[in-house]
Amino acid sequence: MSRVERNSKVQKLMEQTKFNENDISKMTDSQIEYYHWLYFVDSEYDYM
Repeated sequence: MSRVERNSKVQKLMEQTKFNENDISKMTDSQIEYYHWLYFVDSEYDYM
């Protein structure tokens, strides 16, 4: 994941969730992508 993409996802996680900067700084790229997906990516199944 690029640095710009990571920063964007980190910013969204910090604004919208219970994570703080310290928690997020310890996360791997995979963890950040997972939580971003979990909180921000909609699926058609979300609306069924």
